[in-house]
Amino acid sequence: MRRKLVAAAALLVLIAIGAAAALYLYNKHLQHGVQGSSTVEFTPTAAPKAPKLRTRSKIEWDQFGDGPQRTHVGPATKLKRPFRVRWVAGGSSLLEFPPAVGYGRLYIANAGGDLIALNAQTGRRAWTVKTRRCVASSPALGRYELGTVYESFLGPHPCGRKKTAGEVIAVAAGSGDIRWRRTIGPTETSPLLVGRHLYVGDWRGHVYDLDARTGHVLWTATTRGAIKSAVARSGRRLFVGSYDGHVYCLDAKTGRQLWRASSDARLFGHGRFYSSPAIAYGRVYIGSTDRRVYSYGATTGKRRWSYVTGGYVYGSPSVWDGRVYIGSYDGWFYGLDAATGRRVWRFHANGPISGSSTVLNGLVYFATLKGRTYALSTRTGKLVWTFGDGKYAPVTTDGRRLFLVGYAKVYGLVSPSLERTLAHHHHHARKQKRTKK
Repeated sequence: MRRKLVAAAALLVLIAIGAAAALYLYNKHLQHGVQGSSTVEFTPTAAPKAPKLRTRSKIEWDQFGDGPQRTHVGPATKLKRPFRVRWVAGGSSLLEFPPAVGYGRLYIANAGGDLIALNAQTGRRAWTVKTRRCVASSPALGRYELGTVYESFLGPHPCGRKKTAGEVIAVAAGSGDIRWRRTIGPTETSPLLVGRHLYVGDWRGHVYDLDARTGHVLWTATTRGAIKSAVARSGRRLFVGSYDGHVYCLDAKTGRQLWRASSDARLFGHGRFYSSPAIAYGRVYIGSTDRRVYSYGATTGKRRWSYVTGGYVYGSPSVWDGRVYIGSYDGWFYGLDAATGRRVWRFHANGPISGSSTVLNGLVYFATLKGRTYALSTRTGKLVWTFGDGKYAPVTTDGRRLFLVGYAKVYGLVSPSLERTLAHHHHHARKQKRTKK
């Protein structure tokens, strides 16, 4: 009997040692990503381009990521450092996501549920729509009826209640009058506006295609988990991450699923996708709660590479000049090769990075949870400029000003050299006008 007990104990020890060894090897495996190829499902000619300033259309920054592919690359401008604060607005409620910019205004929502229009030149409030709902998204801005702002909302305060209903609203850009409302599940998806189509997701796992003129549902698709990220579009394909650990590709006209790709397998399921996808080079780029940044083929859904950071990757990537720029909760900001996932450089910031980044004029901007905004060289990762506010949101611009979102304030920053140039041109134009008379 004693021998049997000794043998059983020895067997248990061996099993424990084997399990510990397996867990060690598995954790070791999790520390390494998968390097990709620059020749497989990678199209250099499908590179993101800095959009031209759309001053004639009166909309300079139409939605989160500035365009349907969500590459977070802004227009080339003549804004140069040093920046000077021209105005400050807000100050009472958290601002988690950046504004849309157009018609001489900024449109932004705060944590109190207020959708606000600010004068881009002075920062003065033009109107406020009070919803008394929670919000965690950026509005979209379109031209319908001389300008319409679209915003998505979670349930009423207090936040976090899954069984409440969410809402999408359309508001007149000039007056703040509500044009339509659509009830869906709680949603923190920044609306995607493409023509007459408005795409949003919700916590119930649905993706909706809404008619931007009326709010009517054109089609609905379903995933197996909550959708908390924004939808991106390239051609006739939609891309969205889900909390079920998968990235979905849908037909933009019908909602039919074209493919579904998973994050890398873990001991307990898969990582979740809060990060919104960016589409470029024939690839999908997205971060995950499993500490990884992923690249999938946009046509096939096959994983082309993954890069492991030291923390959650909640923010959405910027893609520019052959690089993917993204931050992590580990406090590092990364510049990765878009084709292979190889790390080109990294920068250690003063705290965790939860928000997304923006590329403007060869600089990539991001903020940390410790309350500071950074601007790095996209080529080298070296620090170029920093500002003593910020938490989640990156910067946007109308070409004449840089709009920086702090914890609860919006700053209108100007470039003195550009102001002098614009003043000279304005003076010259007035002089010519008087001469003609």
